[in-house]
Parts: sequence; structure tokens; C-alpha cells
Amino acid sequence: MAKMIPSSRSLATGVGALPHTDPQQACDDVLALFPAFPYIPTLPDRSQLESIVFNDSEQLPGRMIQNDRLLFDSTRDQTAAMEKVYMDYVEGNFHDYGLHKEYASAFIEMMSRRLPGALVLKCQVTGPVTFGMQVVDADKRPIYYDSQLADVLSKMIALKACWCEQTMRKNTGVSETLVVLNEPYLASLGSSVVPVDKETVRAGWDDIAALVEGGLGIHCCSNTDWEFVLSLNPSVVSVDAYATAKEFLLYSDTIVSYMERGGIVAWGIVPAETKLFVTETVDSLFDQYLKIRTQLCTRMPEKLFDAQSLITPSCGIRFADREGSLAIMGAAAEISHRIRKTTGRG
Repeated sequence: MAKMIPSSRSLATGVGALPHTDPQQACDDVLALFPAFPYIPTLPDRSQLESIVFNDSEQLPGRMIQNDRLLFDSTRDQTAAMEKVYMDYVEGNFHDYGLHKEYASAFIEMMSRRLPGALVLKCQVTGPVTFGMQVVDADKRPIYYDSQLADVLSKMIALKACWCEQTMRKNTGVSETLVVLNEPYLASLGSSVVPVDKETVRAGWDDIAALVEGGLGIHCCSNTDWEFVLSLNPSVVSVDAYATAKEFLLYSDTIVSYMERGGIVAWGIVPAETKLFVTETVDSLFDQYLKIRTQLCTRMPEKLFDAQSLITPSCGIRFADREGSLAIMGAAAEISHRIRKTTGRG
């Protein structure tokens, strides 16, 4: 069963994609900037198979790739393949759901490293809502709207998440792991245009949390129903604090309660888009972070806020060059250093 992870103590880490095409260089850069809380980046510029949804699709029953689109072949009977997922889930057989180099080159590269100084090692997989809304059947209908396929999908992702955490522990020596579900489509909660059913979301989350032993988090870089998301009790909730802090803080009482019971907020205070990042400085971003801290700390002790916070970019950094990504990640690391120095943890 997924659990809360150790207090993150205002450390910094990254989120998702990097613009690199060399996995060794990508891992080197991450470990240099985030040694205490490293993350495993995805490298979508390396190939389409390493982009969101595609990178976790290898074991999807009925998978087809046509015209650079990921599809579900509903014209053929997929019963046997779907039953295999169900049986593997019941038996906890995650070994067939691993990531391979052509889908996750940086993950494979990071598995060659020993990380004795890391508090937690973080990776990211596509969440079932985003996955299911991106993949369509022969009628161009998202497979998430098929209750059976949504159920199979959550169980497949649970098996993949389980493989990730077990592999990270075995190969890197890090005992605490965090698997974050990349879920931008949770922005559709409450939407009348692209509706997403909360009970289906909760059922999928419960399926994954039941199989994962370490930390299980959620990343949503848009505004959503944060009260519902926090009610799922993710180990970490990763938000775009640069663009959506005002909306997120409308749920201040819920956020405080979440942090009190061990939840961690990853504050994406550094914009991951270069065109936004270049309009800011580390000083201006640090001031924005302090404003968030001040507002929440009218309801909670500063010590608790600092203990249960992470500093991150707002999302994955894809549309930049390596130098730009280093600057964005470096800003997150510097903000972390400043707040930890202020609190005596630096």
C-alpha cells in the first residue's frame, strides 16, 4: 500500500521531461543539481516513444501506433490480453511491465548509478486519466470512457509503477522511492466539455495505491478540484505554483490538513517555459515563494510548511536547450538553498 515518504525539508527536485537527447548527460545534470532528491527525467526529444503516454504504452492491450498517434484496436478481440493484465495484477506479477531503453532511456541510464546520498528517488509514469483520454478507439472515443478499459488501464499502470519502484530500489541502493502519476487531464474534473468521473478516478487511484509499496504522487500542472485530489492522500502533490498558486491556495485548510498528516506539496514555483522564465529572476521567484509560505503559515507552523515542501519547476522542461534547462533547474535548487539556509537546514 502506498505510503507517505520522509519529510522533504524544502529540498529541490525536477519534474518530467528534459530537452536532452543523451540520457547519460541528462542523468549527470539531474544528479549535479538535485543530489539529495534526484528524479529520473523523460527525454521526449530523443524519440516519440519517450514522450508522455507513448513511453508507458508498451504493454497496453490492443496498442497501435498510426500516423504518430497512439490508438486502441477495438476492431479485434482483446479479451485475452486484458485478462492477462487482470491476472498479473491479482498475482502481483509486475515483471512483464518494465521500461525498456527505447521508451525510457534515462530511466535505464539512472539504474546504472549508485545514489548513496539520496533521500528519495523519484520517477514519473503517465496517470490513467491522461493516458485514457489521449488514446482513442476505432470510433475516436477516448478509451477512458469505456469502464472496462479504464479498469484495465489503471491495473496496467499499477504494475508498471510497482516495477519502477522495485527496480529503483534494487539498482540504486535508494530505499525510499516516489512514483508520480503525470495527470494533466485532471484539469477536466468538473468540466462539462471533457468530463472526467471522480469515482472512476478514485477507483483507478486505489488500484495503483494498493500495489505500490513506496510513495505515490500526482502531478497536475493545471488548476483542478484540489480538495478531491488531496482526499486521495497522495504522498506528494505537484502543482504549478507559478501560474496557479492563487487557485490552489483557495483550498488552504485542506492543504494544511494534508501536510499535517504527512503529505508533501511540490511547489512548482519556477516556470518551466523559457519565455516565462526569462522574465523572472531567482530573487523574484523566491519572493513569490515566500508569499505562498507566508499565506499558508497563518494557518500552520512555518516548521511544518518547510518540512513538507519541495521546490520544483512548474512542469517538465522540454521546449528549451540544455543550457536553458540547467538555468531553470538551477533556479529551483537555489530557491531551495535559500529557504533551507533561512531555516537552518542549508
